[in-house]
Amino acid sequence: MSGKKLGRQTFLLPSAPAVIGWASVVGRKEGQGPLRTYFHEIWQDSYHGKDTWEQAEQAMQTRALELALERSNLSSEALDALLGGDLNNQCIATAYAARGLSVPLAGLYGACSTMAEALGLGAMLLDGGFGSRIGAVVSSHFCTAERQYRTPLEYGGQRAPTAQWTATAAGSLVLARKGWGPRVTHVTLGKVVDRGIRDANNMGAAMAPAAFETLRCHFSDTGRAPSDYDLIVTGDLGALGRDLVAELFRREGQTLTNYDDCGLMLFDRRRQKVCCGASGCGCSAAVLCSLLLEGLMTGRWQRLLFCGTGALHSPAALGQGESIPGICHAVALEGPGEEKEERG
Repeated sequence: MSGKKLGRQTFLLPSAPAVIGWASVVGRKEGQGPLRTYFHEIWQDSYHGKDTWEQAEQAMQTRALELALERSNLSSEALDALLGGDLNNQCIATAYAARGLSVPLAGLYGACSTMAEALGLGAMLLDGGFGSRIGAVVSSHFCTAERQYRTPLEYGGQRAPTAQWTATAAGSLVLARKGWGPRVTHVTLGKVVDRGIRDANNMGAAMAPAAFETLRCHFSDTGRAPSDYDLIVTGDLGALGRDLVAELFRREGQTLTNYDDCGLMLFDRRRQKVCCGASGCGCSAAVLCSLLLEGLMTGRWQRLLFCGTGALHSPAALGQGESIPGICHAVALEGPGEEKEERG
C-alpha cells in the first residue's frame, strides 16, 4: 500500500487532490435558510418547468454539474470520470443527468453519505494516478423522497417530531490531482453499523452510531484528536442524531466543541418547520459545495473533517421488519496549497 493505509479504515493521500470548482443548486425552502447567500442558484418551483419532480431533480443535478465545470474553467470532456448518486430508485437522477455527457460514470449509493463517498473515492482515484480530473454530483428532492420512502404528499401525513426534512438540493464539485483549491488529505471509509432502529422517521438515531464509530476510527488511525480540526461536520444527523454523537463521545471523556451537522446548518429550525432538521444526500452536498468549501478557501477554517452519514434502508426492507443500517464516510480537507496549475 506504499504507506497509504493507516490503521483499519483510513487512507492517506500524499498528492492531496484539490477541489478546483464547486457549485450548489437548491430549492425555495433551502434558499430561505441561513445559507442562502452561499448557494449558486435558488430555484423557486419544485417542478422547475418539468412534468415530474424526478425530472426536476435530474435538471437540478445537471445544472449543478454545469456550474461546477464553469467555475473550474473546464468542459465535461476534461473529466476522466464522474461519480454521482441520489435517493431515487436505481439512482435515476444521476443516470439521466449523465446520459448527455461523454464521460465515464460510476453511480454510487450511500444514501445521505453519497457526497462524502464520491469525494473520498474520487480523491483516492486521483491519488492513485487513475486520471487527472474527476467530477462528483449528488442530489435529493423533498417530493421524490417523500413519494418513495414515506407517503405521497397528497396524503397530507403528519410528521413525527424526530423526522427530518429531505433537502431539495444538488451539489457538484471537480477534483484535480494538481490544482488550486481545498485539498483532500485523508479518507476514512465507513463500516455498516446497525443498532436495531426500525423507525424511518428517526434516521438520526439510526445513523449516529455509524458516525461515532467512523469518527473514533479516524482519530485512532491518524493519531489525530478532535481538536486538530477547526470544524467537524456530519451530514446529516439532525438535532437528535447530533446530540447522540456528542453524548457517545462524552461517555468516552471527550467533548466535541467544534462539531456541527449539515442537517442543522441548512435550515433555521426556529422559523422553518423542519422538525429535527434537514436530510437527504443533497443536504450535505449543498452545504459542502457552498459554505464549507468557501470557508476553506477564505481561511475561515484551515482543516475540516467532513463526515457523510447515510441510512441504508428501503421501503421494502422496512416492510419486511428489517432495521435501518447506518454508514459514515469521513474526508479530511485542508485549505489550498501552493500549486496553482488550475483555478476554480
